[in-house]
Formats: sequence, structure tokens, C-alpha cells
Amino acid sequence: MSQEQNPPDLRAGIPVGAGTDGTRVASYHPWTCLQWLVTGKTVGGTELTEPGERLTREEALRLYTHGSAWMSGEENVKGRLVPGALADLAVLNDDYLRVPDDEIRSIESVLTVTGGRIVSAAAPFAALAPALPPVAPGWSPVARYGGWAGEGVPRERTAQPAIMGADGRLWGEGCGC
Repeated sequence: MSQEQNPPDLRAGIPVGAGTDGTRVASYHPWTCLQWLVTGKTVGGTELTEPGERLTREEALRLYTHGSAWMSGEENVKGRLVPGALADLAVLNDDYLRVPDDEIRSIESVLTVTGGRIVSAAAPFAALAPALPPVAPGWSPVARYGGWAGEGVPRERTAQPAIMGADGRLWGEGCGC
């Protein structure tokens, strides 16, 4: 995206970081938030952002990584692939730069390495998955109802809270909420 096309704060050189609480499209799901930044669409498909105010995939990812590291004063050690920076990584099930725009939020990490340790793994790396810690706090609804999980993942392996809807369904179970 050229300088003229970037949103006003980027054109003005104001530092910007992106994250799950910076949009109002979903909670704690980075791919939904990146899709929002790129497409300007809500999870329901309503286009709310003008084309000239949207970001390219590269710019959205840069704000999500290095931009957010700047916000926490960690831009010299996080958010970029450079010598001397931390090398946490995620192996994804699809290519963020090539999937259709409306499929960005379907991307998942199949292997996540933090601090040199595998912290999360799914097929085809499921055998490398570490045991999950107990749900904390213990009174969390996740302990009883489960939480964010992909198709076929047992409830005891879920980690994100779920909310029971009035219709008795759990939000976060395949609906992308």
C-alpha cells in the first residue's frame, strides 16, 4: 500500500500497533483481526472500512508484530525476523499471503514454538503437543463447557473461554464468534 493510500495515522508517521483488542470483530483471535484490517469486513461480511483505509496483508502483519512490539518497548527484540531478536514461531496450516481474503481468519497454527519450546501442536504435529495446564481460574466456564477449539479437538484440550448463548449453543464452537 502506498503512503497516499495508508490510513491517516500511518501517513502522519504515528506509531501504530494492531491486536485482538484493537478491533471489535472478535476476541483474542489474531487471524480474524488481520482479516478485518485487510478486508474491512465484520465476521458477518458487512464491509465497514473504505478501500483506501484498509491495509495490505504485509502492513497488517507488520503492525500486528513489530508495531505492537514498539508499543511495549520491545521493538528491538520482538516482531521482526532479524539477528538478535527472539525467534518464536508458528507453523501455519495455510499461507497468509495467498489465501483468499475471506479465508484469512480460518488460518491456524499447527505448531507453535516459544522460547525454544513447543507450546502448541496440532495435526500433523499433534504427537509433539505438550500437556495443557489446568484451566485457570478454576471457576472459569472453560473448565465445564470448553472453549475455542477446532473440529474434533476434545474439550479437555481447549483453552479459550466460551460463552453460552440464549439458544443453548456455545459461542466459539465453529461459529467464528
